[in-house]
Amino acid sequence: MLLAGKTVIVSGVGAGLGHRIAETVVRDGGNAVLGARTAAHLAKSAAEIDPEGRHTAYLATDITDEGQCEVLAALASERFGGIDAVVHVAAWDSYFGGLEDADFATWQAVIDVNLLGTLRMTRACLPALKERGGSVVIIGTQSSVAAPSQVRQAAYAASKGALTSTMYSLARELGPHRIRVNTVVPGWMWGPPVQAYVRFTADTEGVPEAEVLARLTDRMALPELATDEDVAQAATFLASDRARSITGQSLLVNAGELMR
Repeated sequence: MLLAGKTVIVSGVGAGLGHRIAETVVRDGGNAVLGARTAAHLAKSAAEIDPEGRHTAYLATDITDEGQCEVLAALASERFGGIDAVVHVAAWDSYFGGLEDADFATWQAVIDVNLLGTLRMTRACLPALKERGGSVVIIGTQSSVAAPSQVRQAAYAASKGALTSTMYSLARELGPHRIRVNTVVPGWMWGPPVQAYVRFTADTEGVPEAEVLARLTDRMALPELATDEDVAQAATFLASDRARSITGQSLLVNAGELMR
């Protein structure tokens, strides 16, 4: 199995991508330590992924609080003996708008979650990761390199773009400890957020959902959107030893909408 015996912290576990990544970790033989702000979401995910509770642990964690990040990292080490990887899904992606209507106080809050929160959680895991090497996997966004025309998420894109830039420095800094740092960059990804967008747009315009979906898929080289599961598979690959010589890289998972 891809992650046999490995322990992976997954931040931002809810109904969508975080759940899929944690599920994939356990399915591939690993232990998943789940973090998110809402304990009820964590309990539900853990029960679905691992009903007997042998390969999961979870703790309500706000990544804007460095102490809470440290407690989640300690839980992983205490329960499973160490940390082999951390996958950063936790993000504030629900603030919309551009420059003219920007509330910069909210921009600062988005950056505190998406950029600094990811760094807090990474730093909390470093002592354990240094013991045996491992992987840091960041979930980015295609909007940081190619802004979509359908929605404006300038603050989200800026925070994730900064995080991708930071990845290069982290890969250099942590490489001597055999810690790899990579980013998975999803485009339009079929899961709860995009499903909600398709429903909302169809209702607003009075058109079938299939028509709205076709506007998205028509731009793809492959004839369908990537899914949460596709992105989860990419993240777990980068967390595994099969990616042992890959660091400082951004992997687009977008059905070929944008090619670089």
